[in-house]
Amino acid sequence: MSLYDATAHAFALLFSGDAALWRIIWVSLKTSIIGLLLAAPPAVLLGYAIAMHRFPGRRIAVWLAQCALSLPTVLIGLLLYLLLSRRGPLGSLEWLFSQPGIILGQCVVGLPVLLAFTLAAVQALDARYAETARALGASRWRVMATVLHEARYGVMAAAISGFGRVISEVGCALMVGGNIEGETRTITTAIALETSKGEFAQGIALGIVLVALALLMNGALMLLQGEAHTAGGRV
Repeated sequence: MSLYDATAHAFALLFSGDAALWRIIWVSLKTSIIGLLLAAPPAVLLGYAIAMHRFPGRRIAVWLAQCALSLPTVLIGLLLYLLLSRRGPLGSLEWLFSQPGIILGQCVVGLPVLLAFTLAAVQALDARYAETARALGASRWRVMATVLHEARYGVMAAAISGFGRVISEVGCALMVGGNIEGETRTITTAIALETSKGEFAQGIALGIVLVALALLMNGALMLLQGEAHTAGGRV
C-alpha cells in the first residue's frame, strides 16, 4: 500500500466511525485525563511548598524535580511492572495489564511535569502577593489560594504540558498495560503495533489524532500566554 493509499484509508477510518479505532482513542483519553487529575493535587501542593518555603535541602529538591522531567517513561513502566506483578508488593491489586495500571503509570509520568511547571510558576511571582496576604491576616491556606490564583496561568500551562506528556508516551503504557485490544491499547501502543505489522492506515489515523491533540493543546497554551500577558499589562 502506497503512502497516498494508506493516508486515504486513514481518513476513511476516522470519518467512518470505526469502532476499534475510536475505542483506542477513548482508552487513551480516559487513562490520560484520569491519571493527570490524580497527579495534579499532590504535584501542585508540592510545587507550591518547595517554591514558598526555605528548608535544608531545598536546592536538592528543586534539582530532583527538574531531573524528574527527563526520567524515561520506559523506566517508570519497568518499576511499576515490578511493583504490580504477582510477586511485587502491589501484586494483590491485580492492576497489571489493566486500565487502573495504565492510569497509575500516567499519574507517575505526568506528576513531574506538573510539579516542575508549578514550581517555576510560583517562583516567578512577585513575593509581595504572599506578603500582602499574610499582612492582612490570611491563613496559610488562604495565602496558598491567593498565590496559586495569581499563578493560575502557569499552573494551567503545566496541566496542558502534562497532558501532552502522558497522551504521547508509549513505554509505560506498553509495559504496564500490555497493549490488550479493547482494554489497554492506547494510541501510541497501537501505532507501534500496527507499524510492526505493516498495517499503516490505522497508525496514520491515530497519528493524525495525536497531531490534532497537539495543535489543540498548543493553541490553548498560546491563548493562556496571551491572557497572562494581558493581565500583566493591566497590573
